[in-house]
Amino acid sequence: MSDAAVARSRASGPDAPAFSDGYRRYALCLLLVVYVFNFIDRQILSILLPPIKQEIELSDAQLGLLGGVAFAVFYSFAGIPIARWADKGVRRNIIALGLLIWSGMTALTGLARGFGGLAAARVGVGIGEAAGSPPSHSLISDYFPPERRATALSIYSLGIPIGAAIGTLAGGWIGEYFGWRMAFMAVGVPGVVLAIVVRLTLREPPRGHSEGGSATDENTSAGEVIRFLLGLASFRHLSFAGSLHAFAGYGAALFIPSFFVRVHEFGLAELSTYLFFIGLTGMIGTYLGGHLGDRYGLHDARWYAWIPAIATALGVPFAIAFYAWPTPYVALMLAVPPTILGPMYLGPTFAMTQTLVKLRMRATASAILLFILNLIGLGIGPWFVGALSDLLQPQFGAHSIRWALLFVVAIGNAWAAIHYLLAARTLRSDLRAKDR
Repeated sequence: MSDAAVARSRASGPDAPAFSDGYRRYALCLLLVVYVFNFIDRQILSILLPPIKQEIELSDAQLGLLGGVAFAVFYSFAGIPIARWADKGVRRNIIALGLLIWSGMTALTGLARGFGGLAAARVGVGIGEAAGSPPSHSLISDYFPPERRATALSIYSLGIPIGAAIGTLAGGWIGEYFGWRMAFMAVGVPGVVLAIVVRLTLREPPRGHSEGGSATDENTSAGEVIRFLLGLASFRHLSFAGSLHAFAGYGAALFIPSFFVRVHEFGLAELSTYLFFIGLTGMIGTYLGGHLGDRYGLHDARWYAWIPAIATALGVPFAIAFYAWPTPYVALMLAVPPTILGPMYLGPTFAMTQTLVKLRMRATASAILLFILNLIGLGIGPWFVGALSDLLQPQFGAHSIRWALLFVVAIGNAWAAIHYLLAARTLRSDLRAKDR
């Protein structure tokens, strides 16, 4: 009997989860909305970089630090202790508290008067958002059994393209007509109300509920979880592939609005509308990655690594054409295929991390994965693109951002695809390691 069949058998036994399908769908949708707010508050900075740069007179490297290091270092390092708390405490309360903090700090960003104030606000957003995904991944893994987990986590991950698209649209229009400071305040305040809804309506399942029982394994230290994960070759390759993907993706996401403003001379409101609709196409790939992973991974777990490898590799030539194309509207159309293919790695990568570990390791495992992805991807990617653009500026002028983005996206994604393929080689044997 396959591992998936065993899980189904357990989940249908006498100790099967008591949650109705309707409530599970509600819980997943609520966590999705929280993740949408997460990325609205994270992504709005990118569309507002041009007016911030003009008012406060910052370099591209400083903009990259604001969008990367200032957020990612604290987001990454705070994530592990918060995840340890989530593996022992009430995950619902942790998510609600984090949402309250990051929404408040987003609103306070609008009061910043210089680089230091902006950096401090982004640090606060990062610390708050560290309480979002690890406990959410753990909750979803207890709501949904292994054979439905990648699909559920890919639906949760729809918060990335939806939130990024809404953040771009709201930031562009509010920023152009009311100023960038009002834009931060307008998107930050509603999150406070959502935090109350989470606290009052989200129910906490027992550990291991989706497998038909509750957790019997003992609590493990963060060091033990790290050693366990790093002992799995598949996780090492999955996490490094994901970090390379994030390195290119976050670097591009922060500077794409600046690319269109400088190279193709768009205004903020017009550009944000185009990027909103392009960003929404990322929902297709985000869902497909998890759905296809569950469909084909049911028979061969290696598909959870093969699907991200194929999608990432296919996106590279489209990305090169997008950045190199001389006319703006064709470039906008060329942005659609990589926007669809890019996020297909999310559901399979998150699901395999949850499935590779024991029950009381799940939130910590998610935090460790996000630590690696965000410290390398979000922490270094935007800064590297900005610094490379500054380096190329004397030679290429306003077009320096174009060549910086093209280099980072092409190399980063091609390299990531190789590591997904390497992860597939040991994935099936590593899935059996947690039972030994």
